[in-house]
Amino acid sequence: MNAGTAYLCSAGGLLVATTIKVWALRKSPRDPLLWAVIATLFVGALLFVTAAPPNLAAINEALGVPNIAAPIVYCILTAFDGVTIVLLIHWRGNDDARVTLRQTRLCLTAYAAVMVAICVLFALGDAPVERLRDLDTYYSGTPWIREMILLYLAAHSVAAVTMVVLSWRWSRKVPGTLKAGLLLIAAGAACTFAYDLLKYTAIIARWLGHDLDWLSTNVAFSLAGFSAFLVSAGFLLPPIGQGIGSRWRALRRFRGLQPLWLEIRPEIPSTSQPPMPWWQPVEHRLMQRERDIFDAVLRLTPWFDRSTGAGVYARALAEQSESRARSEADAAVIARAVIWKGCAAPAVAPELRWTVSSTEDSEDLLTMSVAILRSARVEVTRQTTALPEHRA
Repeated sequence: MNAGTAYLCSAGGLLVATTIKVWALRKSPRDPLLWAVIATLFVGALLFVTAAPPNLAAINEALGVPNIAAPIVYCILTAFDGVTIVLLIHWRGNDDARVTLRQTRLCLTAYAAVMVAICVLFALGDAPVERLRDLDTYYSGTPWIREMILLYLAAHSVAAVTMVVLSWRWSRKVPGTLKAGLLLIAAGAACTFAYDLLKYTAIIARWLGHDLDWLSTNVAFSLAGFSAFLVSAGFLLPPIGQGIGSRWRALRRFRGLQPLWLEIRPEIPSTSQPPMPWWQPVEHRLMQRERDIFDAVLRLTPWFDRSTGAGVYARALAEQSESRARSEADAAVIARAVIWKGCAAPAVAPELRWTVSSTEDSEDLLTMSVAILRSARVEVTRQTTALPEHRA
């Protein structure tokens, strides 16, 4: 794969990611972090499109000015540096929104000034010979063009160091995919700084009369795409990872509640919606299952027997923690209540009813579901259930 194709493929991937994020604006149209992500992805895609060698020649030809593509690419690269730092500022957040706004304005103003200076320096200089791959070294001794090259490299280096420092410091305070994403950003920014060092080395070698242009045209050129890929992947990994992690946790909870849901399914109101099909989002299916459980528990409340709960609780407490013993007692009470209500047994008197509290905590609810399935005491309760003698 040649360099032009590789750059255009990278641009295509970033444009797809940009489209996905733009679609997310429907839910959060005023989210500054989301706008920063979109700006970073879009400017990154634009950078890859314009920096591809075939497109450099096309830009020069279309505008009729030799090497006019150079300041355009340098300005887009500078804009990418600025919006990337802004993204890190918004991503990390700050308790004081005014501080975030002030830092954002300072960063954007500084990099906008660099972009203007790049254009002015190119206009003052003279670069009549078109150079698509080695402009940095070929014009390293040309007045004004030399300053333009050094300016964009300096701004690029400052951005790279800033990203490394911010990402590394923050990664030491956070876990999981966010940490991995920040480390990828730090690695990408380090590669970006290495890119700048290679450019500096080749330019200084030219000043000293040596020829190390291959460091700039070959090594640095290849490193640029790799560093941009790492940075983009670092920004995309946390939201993707968090989304996958959230869905996985919801799926585990959905499956974990199945024994309890099956136990009380006969008591789910007939007016409730039927279970959602498997292709529906698992978060929606989980909400429906939890709602069905809560509705059924309310319908079973008149048949909750205190003596059943107290007996199972006392026996379970001798073997496990208080919360688990309580969940097991609640499970036994619910299992007996299902049988009594199904047999049209009389309700338990209010003063003799057991209060099921495991539905108030998500972990206790899961523990109660496990007890419904596996607890020997709950199974014994089912097998020894008889009609209650007390009536409401």
